[in-house]
Amino acid sequence: MSTADNNSTDNPVPAWARRTAGEARWAATAAIIGILVVQYFLPEQFTAGPRWLVPAIGLVLLVVLVIGSPVRLDREEMRLRRFSLLLMGLLGFSMLWSVGQLVRGLINGSVSNNAAGLLTSGGAIWLTNVLVFALWYWEFDRGGPAARAHARKPYPDFLWVQMQNPDLTDPEWEPQFPDYLYLSFTNATAFSPTDVMPMSRWAKTLMMTQSAVSLLTVSLVIARAVNVLK
Repeated sequence: MSTADNNSTDNPVPAWARRTAGEARWAATAAIIGILVVQYFLPEQFTAGPRWLVPAIGLVLLVVLVIGSPVRLDREEMRLRRFSLLLMGLLGFSMLWSVGQLVRGLINGSVSNNAAGLLTSGGAIWLTNVLVFALWYWEFDRGGPAARAHARKPYPDFLWVQMQNPDLTDPEWEPQFPDYLYLSFTNATAFSPTDVMPMSRWAKTLMMTQSAVSLLTVSLVIARAVNVLK
């Protein structure tokens, strides 16, 4: 059946469950650039190597991905998928390294006694946590954005409110990066699922990991800042 037939008003299949044109890449690209900028401006005690290293490597990988699929994320090529996973791994490693260095510094007392600086660095690392996990959810849900555009996997890894209430949802709705950003933000602040339920085991594990990282970061940074401010 053609895409045009799928889009007809007689077809009850929602957009998230059928083949579509593919998601525009601008939102996810903006998030990646934001992470690289934050990494560059973090103090070097929280970065893996020189502070320019991760942003430089990440920018090269991002340029390759933009060249390979400049407008919409609908190209299913193993080469692009590998570059995308490599970039996600790099961003994840740099985020976890920053969290580890922050926690170690708070425990051994090597982090600056400047409360404003501590809160700024801690907030930047927490923001990176939100953006990185949003990208991970977005990259792995039903095989990634390109696989979702081609409706390769019928069963979702995340159960969205729109999927549970099709009568109240635009039939052209499908999850895109802003939806995964919302999922990541609420999980990092509530430390648990809110209105988006993880369905697969990897999704549950990833959400549990993010909640643990966020709780550890927020609690230690606030406790140290309060102690510094007396």
